[in-house]
Amino acid sequence: MTTSELFSLRGKRALITGAGQGIGLTLARGLAGAGADLVINDIDAARLESAVAQLRGEGATVEGRRFDVTQAAEIEGALADIAGEIDVLINNAGIHRRAPLESMPLETWRAVIDTNLTSAFLVTRAVVPGMLRRGGGKIINICSLNAEISRPTIANYSAAKGGLKMLTRAMAVEWGGRNVQANAISPGYMRTDLTGTLTIDPVFDRAICARTPAGRWGEPHELIGAAVFLASRASDFVNGQILVVDGGLLSAL
Repeated sequence: MTTSELFSLRGKRALITGAGQGIGLTLARGLAGAGADLVINDIDAARLESAVAQLRGEGATVEGRRFDVTQAAEIEGALADIAGEIDVLINNAGIHRRAPLESMPLETWRAVIDTNLTSAFLVTRAVVPGMLRRGGGKIINICSLNAEISRPTIANYSAAKGGLKMLTRAMAVEWGGRNVQANAISPGYMRTDLTGTLTIDPVFDRAICARTPAGRWGEPHELIGAAVFLASRASDFVNGQILVVDGGLLSAL
């Protein structure tokens, strides 16, 4: 098999949650560029429609499915006709709700845990039976370096991403013997909608660039290579791994 064949996604259908913007939309473009057909999700119907139009304008084969990733009935209803045809699942949907831990409202805690962690369980539960019946599949969870290190006001986010890291490994153990590989991508500090306010904070910007050996923030397109690798046959013996894409931040003091 040639290198191009190893990394090709032609004939594969990929579902990406939270793909109306940001990292999810960027990964959708990357997988389409490798040949995959796309199913993209977002909770916002207008944003989803815009993303589908953009991707189609770029030549991708794509359909949109609007559902709330925290609601099991919505997920199952939206995917009922295609759940058994998904070859690659990227659990990307996520939110930030910052607050000091000692005064964090319970609803703020639950919103982040439900959207960033429980959603991966719910969407995977809807899709993985089809992968198992068909004899294989790829699950990619979008984790975070905040599964390894934290900072004030993001305890809910760190807890959710730490849980997602271990959920990824649990998935690998559950289904690895049936040719379903589950891995995670752990982005460092990337320029996205979620981090927009931080990137323009001069103090925080200097701190991140000083801590990161690359000396800068990451860009969402720099995650595409990792996603294509983990979605393709090139990673058939890679399972339960957390691939950190952070410019070296976790290696530095």
